[in-house]
Amino acid sequence: MSDDRPRLLLAEDDPQLGPLMVRVLSEVYDAELIVDGNAALEKALESRFDVLVVDRRLPGIDGVSIVETLRRSGTTTPMLMLTALGTVQDKVRGLDAGANDYLVKPFDFDELFARLRAIRRVADGEGPFVRIGPWEFYPDSRSVYSPYDGRTILTERESALLKLLAGHPQKTFGRDEILRSVFDATDSPGTVDTYVHYLRRKTEPDIVTTVRGLGYRLGML
Repeated sequence: MSDDRPRLLLAEDDPQLGPLMVRVLSEVYDAELIVDGNAALEKALESRFDVLVVDRRLPGIDGVSIVETLRRSGTTTPMLMLTALGTVQDKVRGLDAGANDYLVKPFDFDELFARLRAIRRVADGEGPFVRIGPWEFYPDSRSVYSPYDGRTILTERESALLKLLAGHPQKTFGRDEILRSVFDATDSPGTVDTYVHYLRRKTEPDIVTTVRGLGYRLGML
């Protein structure tokens, strides 16, 4: 493996999962495993990592305390929290502590890699993202990331249309409402259909759902 792989610190005390994760993650990352919360915090404070994966429950101090302490120290490294606890309250606690994302065990390694890529892109300046099915949409950079083919840049109007739909995923927008929100007053309702077609062509057909007789809403929910 090349030494230019991004560095990843994994804080995980499960004697089976931890070594397995390191083996899989090492396909992409220079991954280091630490099984104790206090040791993981010390390592993260003294060394530079590109991303951290922290289990919610660890011997010593727990994952939430690790993330909180690192954020208070000024660490901006993207952090993913792992947990066997899938309640909304537990997720909120981890995110409020400063974690960038949250993954509930058991998980698929493809999803783990995808979430790590996403939080690293945010840290690299892409800005916040919206997950639409397996796609990631970054309004600030007008980018969508495919689970298959990587990055696609949207035009300003395509991005504005997707941002409108993604901002209200359960709402159906009529063509007139989309025109007022996204396009110019001189455009016709057919312009909406054209840009929905463009979005689907650049991503996939299901990313926008047609609600017959009413308009469009975000798809892949």
